[in-house]
Amino acid sequence: MTTYQNTPYFSVIVPVYNRVDEIRDLLESLSLQICKNFEVIIVEDGSTVTCRDVASLYEGSMYLRYFYKENEGRSIARNYGIERAVGKYFVFFDSDCVIPEDYFKILGEKLQETRLDCFGGPDAAHDSFSDKQKAISYAMTSFLTTGGIRGGKVCLEKFTPRTFNMGFANKVYDKVGGFREMFSEDIDMSTRIREAGFKIGLIHDAQVYHKRRVDFAKFFRQVHVFGMSRITLKLLYPGSLKLVHTLPAIAVILGLLLVACAIFISPWFIAPIALYLIAIAVLATLSTKSLKIGLLSVPASIIQIVGYGSGFIRAYVSKIIMRRGRDINQEISMRKGK
Repeated sequence: MTTYQNTPYFSVIVPVYNRVDEIRDLLESLSLQICKNFEVIIVEDGSTVTCRDVASLYEGSMYLRYFYKENEGRSIARNYGIERAVGKYFVFFDSDCVIPEDYFKILGEKLQETRLDCFGGPDAAHDSFSDKQKAISYAMTSFLTTGGIRGGKVCLEKFTPRTFNMGFANKVYDKVGGFREMFSEDIDMSTRIREAGFKIGLIHDAQVYHKRRVDFAKFFRQVHVFGMSRITLKLLYPGSLKLVHTLPAIAVILGLLLVACAIFISPWFIAPIALYLIAIAVLATLSTKSLKIGLLSVPASIIQIVGYGSGFIRAYVSKIIMRRGRDINQEISMRKGK
């Protein structure tokens, strides 16, 4: 059933930078929602190729507002959208997401049951995604590679909503404020919300399809920044660093030691790495029902671990061992125009 409300219950806020094709797929999926008790706010963050024309095509199928501003970064764009939103809850998607048609139906029902102040859901790969995108999705969601910290059923830390699928009540913004322009701004925001005493929860059925990066080079850069950001979060919240966050860095160091031992002592030292990668290939193949995706999941997982681990080590050495601390200007410059 399609329902419109004079005052939207949800305000969907999406920052965009040069992602015309992505925003088209996102808006198409939002136009097909069973429950339409939401508005959509597109904030074009200084794009050189704007999505204004694409957005205008969907103004008749949903309550949609489009804004253009100079490029300042995703967090500032999200805050810009929040300031213009009218919903009881603010919902955040990345521009490379596709939303299942029952998302807002599920979300509304779950919030009636649980009364969460802040919430998030998992992400998955849609059948239409490329095999490489599906492999990257597996690498970013598998317990073998991430410890389940991105919204899985099995998790080694408290659930932390991420802005590819995250929302919070407008009263949260009134007390906590908006996103900060920094590495892992969504984790920072979730941490501030938790410390302010608000109730946070995972709505597992409210998943989105997340395209992520379409090639391995861009994927490496993305996860490398994720690794660096974990040290930034440690500096801001000293107790936030958990063992699960250090595992990729430990894996990189152990992997280098095993490779060195295999070269100079015995090739059998490479066996643990080989067994681990075989396990990834087998489980990914079973999970995706595709041998090709299973095989592609091996390099994707290597990139995920090495990229994150090397970023973590780089930032740890620079910011903690060498005591340089945060470089806020570096964080902002690395995020602008992305």
